[in-house]
Amino acid sequence: MTTVPRQPQQAPPSGHMIVCGDDTLAERLAAELRAVYGERVTVVVPSVRATRQGAEPVGRARAAALFSRIQAAVSRTALVADDDDVPAPHVMEAPVLDEEALAEAGVAGAAALALVHGDDETNIRAALAARRLNPQLRLVIRLYNRKLGQQLEHLLDQAAVLSSPGLDPEALDTTTTVLSDADTVAPALAATAVAGTSKVIHADGLLLRAVERTPPGRGAVADPGLCTLALLSVTANDPAGAESSAAGALGDTEGPLLLPDERTVAAATGRGTVVLETVSATDVAAPDGRGANGRTTRGRMAFGSLFSRRLRWSLAGIVISVLGLAVASWATTGGDPWHAGYLTLLDLFAIDDPAIGEPLARQLLQLLTGLAGLLLLPVLLAAVLEALGTFRTASALRRPPRGLSGHVVLLGLGKIGTRVLSRLCELGIPVVCVEEDPEARGVALARRLRVPTVIGDVTQEGVLEAAKVHRAHSLLALTSSDITNLEAALHARSVKPDLRVVMRLFDDAFATAVYRTLRSAHPRALTRSRSVSALAAPAFAGAMMGRQILGAIPVERSVLLFAAVDVAGHPHLNGRTVADSFRAGSWRVIALDVGAPGERRADLGASPDDEDGPDRPTGLVWDLHPGYVLRPEDRVVLAATRQGLAELLRHGPPARARVRIGEN
Repeated sequence: MTTVPRQPQQAPPSGHMIVCGDDTLAERLAAELRAVYGERVTVVVPSVRATRQGAEPVGRARAAALFSRIQAAVSRTALVADDDDVPAPHVMEAPVLDEEALAEAGVAGAAALALVHGDDETNIRAALAARRLNPQLRLVIRLYNRKLGQQLEHLLDQAAVLSSPGLDPEALDTTTTVLSDADTVAPALAATAVAGTSKVIHADGLLLRAVERTPPGRGAVADPGLCTLALLSVTANDPAGAESSAAGALGDTEGPLLLPDERTVAAATGRGTVVLETVSATDVAAPDGRGANGRTTRGRMAFGSLFSRRLRWSLAGIVISVLGLAVASWATTGGDPWHAGYLTLLDLFAIDDPAIGEPLARQLLQLLTGLAGLLLLPVLLAAVLEALGTFRTASALRRPPRGLSGHVVLLGLGKIGTRVLSRLCELGIPVVCVEEDPEARGVALARRLRVPTVIGDVTQEGVLEAAKVHRAHSLLALTSSDITNLEAALHARSVKPDLRVVMRLFDDAFATAVYRTLRSAHPRALTRSRSVSALAAPAFAGAMMGRQILGAIPVERSVLLFAAVDVAGHPHLNGRTVADSFRAGSWRVIALDVGAPGERRADLGASPDDEDGPDRPTGLVWDLHPGYVLRPEDRVVLAATRQGLAELLRHGPPARARVRIGEN
């Protein structure tokens, strides 16, 4: 194997962080660790030269683009390095992410390693090699397969314990965290499409929703919810989607103000707010009360799904006619009503004797009943054929119903689209999917959930129309191509100008330009641009620091993190009241885990449908008294900015608790 000469630099320092990846998540994660947490970072990227040998053009271009972006980011960081004690990230090219490359990156002396390649197999191979090189290394692995991730966590943690015989496992600062960027960002993307201004996370079986509210009228007082998380920008015409710089969280008066105190909120007249609420999944219902598959939320197969409306009306008309004939026969003959009904059925199925010599009324009724029987035969045949066709196509993709409206049009059923589809179905939101590849990852899920799906190129005329975009509530464009997402959004807006549009865009500069243009062209319509890597990077960085990040909520272009933290060892929390522990613009205690230390769950971020079930009593108290004094044995849930959480972690003890996020 031909190796590529690597950059001649001195060995990485001990206790540094290593990020290995091949896409924008690696770039953003390295920047997050360096800028927010002040960590020394080594970035290992695919070698451009090695990628050129026997690789596809797309792979070569992606590797070259990633290396160029990271080098540019390092250059920008180096310009301000004189004012900071943290050196610029060290970028290293590796033709293959093997044990040799990891050793050269300094895994033996590193504190944490993040493996964020898009290929699961690459990350697993590297994780096994890294655990052999450094048994006490904290591992954060990007993995899409949930079941495999759980097994891999157990395997690598067990290997870490066995490698240090005689050492207390609780004393090891070693964790294996398996994350999925798709699981991490799916709640935010789904909530943006459904409610536009709402973001949701799961915490201890509860559904938390951050709601953006417009400024109250004169003399009115806005409902603060559980707490006020942020004040929105004052200059944004569409505050919920303003694409302001992340610098707003650092004190820019034109941007959002995160975690303000009560005095600041009271004085901020004319500014929208973001408040935290606790809701159940049933509170986020579809506009027509139906689920994503067009049925009731309990999942029962409705009678109407077997037979068409025209067939049902035809059958109902014949039944009513037969009942009318039976009543007329009873009235004319004057006999027993049951006998009259029996004669009518005999005439209907043509098994009664002819009414020769009977009164004229009886003869006319027999002829009319026979005619009804002739009409009943094709209706019954059509019912049988329709029922057989319904069961035959139960495993096929459904077409969008004719009368569907108020739904979400989801473009792209890849990794991200599949997770978002699952989240929308959990919330009971009607969805119509559009996917070009009939063998895509999420097509099987759409078929199993009976979600209407259109197979076709979204850029072709008629595809969005087939998805009923003109009657849709919002469009969620999650394909892997920025141009495809933009083209679909523009076409959808030409069909329905007030349509809510959420686009997945990779390039920040391009996303900002697109947002501003669409907002100017359609000022009354909500437009959002979301980057998966930008939403996922804070959670990955928090896991590398060894903390449990429950979720991330975007506030314009800034991010608020929700983390579970033990009070012990944190001087900013220990011995202080809830009110005194609050630091405006940095962190705020929003909940307390009342469970005994030995009975607390390791994963507060489980969704309501996890193994414990939705009816399990919660262990979190959200309505905390401001005078409650935090004790060392307490564990709290914090809402924090990235800088605030980094400062809190720097003054706290090393983390030893298992971290499990990414399923929020």
